[in-house]
This record gives sequence, structure tokens and C-alpha cells, in this order.
Amino acid sequence: MMTLYSGTSCPFSHRCRIVLFEKGMDFQIVDVDIHNKPEDLAVMNPYNEVPVLVERDLVLYESNIINEYIDERFPHPQLMPADPIMRGRARLMLFNFERELFVHVKTLETSGTSKKDMEKARNTIRDNLGQIAPIFSKQKFMLGDEFSMLDVAIAPLLWRLEHYGVEVSKPMAPILKYAERLFARPAFIDSMTPNEKAMRK
Repeated sequence: MMTLYSGTSCPFSHRCRIVLFEKGMDFQIVDVDIHNKPEDLAVMNPYNEVPVLVERDLVLYESNIINEYIDERFPHPQLMPADPIMRGRARLMLFNFERELFVHVKTLETSGTSKKDMEKARNTIRDNLGQIAPIFSKQKFMLGDEFSMLDVAIAPLLWRLEHYGVEVSKPMAPILKYAERLFARPAFIDSMTPNEKAMRK
């Protein structure tokens, strides 16, 4: 059985939990307090970060790597495109998400970050989301009508916008409707920890 070491409020861990629940498979989740990490976490992941996936002798870390492994290991429902060209484009988009959005999420998640850097991160996230918002006036999900790994990747950020203090501007209206579609999925609902539910009360 797969075991996921998962931060109870970590957006990167949240991605992996969504995929596990989308697949409807047997797995175990070990909740990790990221402010009081267990000693064995640093043994499994030299960066001492969650998420970490363990299956028999295999240990994986970094959410996108974990999620692609789960998707290939349990191919139904398939979350990465079957076509190699589309899969290549999806991987590039995932990479761009990390560079343009989630690097700023890490800034907001890091304690001791200056107010100036926090504000810069919030504004960059808002502006970058505003740029992709028009896509959702024409289609249900990131790649069209089918839910995919790209939707998994961005969903935890959209859930946390208010929690992070990201101002929601008028151009972002289509992305908010898209977000509600993501949040209504049973796997998304099942993936949430009490800490994550509390972010939107």
C-alpha cells in the first residue's frame, strides 16, 4: 500500500491527496505537522519537506513527480494526456506553474518573510491568475472538457487565495467559477484536512 506523508495545511501535499482520492485506491496518509516534523522525514527526503510518497522500496518527493508516478501506476482515470505531444505541453505548463505561481506560494508559506516580499508575491499571483482567467470563459478545465493534472496542480492555490490575502480582481471572475467546479469534485472534498477546511470559514 502507498503511504503519503502529508502536511495538514501544505498546498503541495494537498495536490497529492487530490490525486489519490481521484484514483479511488487504497492508500494511507500520515499527517505531518510541518512546524514539528518527525525525524524520519529528513531520512526519506534530504530537503526535509512534505509531501513524501513511500511504496515498498520506492521513496518519492516533490508533488508533481509523486502525482505522475501515481497516474502511471494507476492509470484510471488518466490525469495526464495520453498523447505524447499534449503530455509534453502539460508538463511544460506544470513547470510554468511552479516558476510563475508556486514559487510565490512558497514565499507566502515561509515564516519571517518581509511584508514587502509578501505583498509582491500576492500581487504576482493575482496578475498571473488574471492572465489565464480568460481560458475559463471558453472551457471547463485547464485542458478543455477533461479534468487533468493541471487542474490538480492549481486547485490548492485557488482554495487558499483568501487565506493568502490575494486580492480577487474583476478579470479573475472566470477563474473563480472554474475554482468552484474544482471544489465541488468529490475527490477534492475528500482530500481536505480540517486545517484546510478552516481556511475558508
